[in-house]
Amino acid sequence: MELRQIRYFLKAKELLNFTEAANQLYISQSTLSQQIRQLEEELGIPLFNRIGKRIVLTEAGSIFAGYAEKSLLKSQEGFLALQDLQELKGGELNIGVTYGMRQTLIQPLISFSKEYPDIKFNIIFGTTSELMDKLQHLELDFALTFAAGNRQEIFTYHPLFTSPMTLVASRNSEWAHKKSVTLKEIADLPLAMPAKGYSTTRFVTEAFGSSGLSPRIFIEINDIPTLLELAKSGNWYTILAQTTMTENGELITIPIKGKNMIRTAMLVTLKDAYEKKAMKVFYTFLIVK
Repeated sequence: MELRQIRYFLKAKELLNFTEAANQLYISQSTLSQQIRQLEEELGIPLFNRIGKRIVLTEAGSIFAGYAEKSLLKSQEGFLALQDLQELKGGELNIGVTYGMRQTLIQPLISFSKEYPDIKFNIIFGTTSELMDKLQHLELDFALTFAAGNRQEIFTYHPLFTSPMTLVASRNSEWAHKKSVTLKEIADLPLAMPAKGYSTTRFVTEAFGSSGLSPRIFIEINDIPTLLELAKSGNWYTILAQTTMTENGELITIPIKGKNMIRTAMLVTLKDAYEKKAMKVFYTFLIVK
């Protein structure tokens, strides 16, 4: 059994079409069919039912697929381990970042790149739920997020720092003089909030619920810069972690009093997945004070 045959099988299983699978693998359909036939002969059982031009996984094919995916993952991890022997003179890091962690990423990224200029970065911004899905499917090496609520067993969470939750308001707001604010006071304000996929919105909704309060959310939006522009108008307020905010002369942040109004920034990895040396080194740049 060869890794090549496993890759061919998994692509055919994904597309359920030998022609399309062969095209994506840049091989001929006859080569693909021959390799899968050889794999079936070695296993002693069909992996696909061939119905005309259609193919469907057999029961054996479904069972084998799980083991095939693990085998391919292990081989990829071995390849990555060998790359790391190059002392960070090559390779890449795939990072997922929530908007609230944007400022946290910038300076470590600059410092790391000065020391290891040959490492390529692929950086994706998204909601926590979007990034966790990508991490689970091995599309990211790690994610930077304010993880909260029920943590999933498949992930490992590395704490970075804590940040208080704040009410964000226009500098011209009547609230600009306040040193702190309570959830009860905020409940009467018109709010514009990140969309439901953002962990901040889940955190805030749960905090209000725990206090028996219902916030007045008039706008939900999946673009934080636009959200801040709305707050500048003075017509709406929003709630964000302190570290989400950059210096902005038109906005002020007011700490929110109350139990557990602190968020913990996390570097999240997929448990049991190979951790690149570049990721481990980058982590040290993130936690430098």
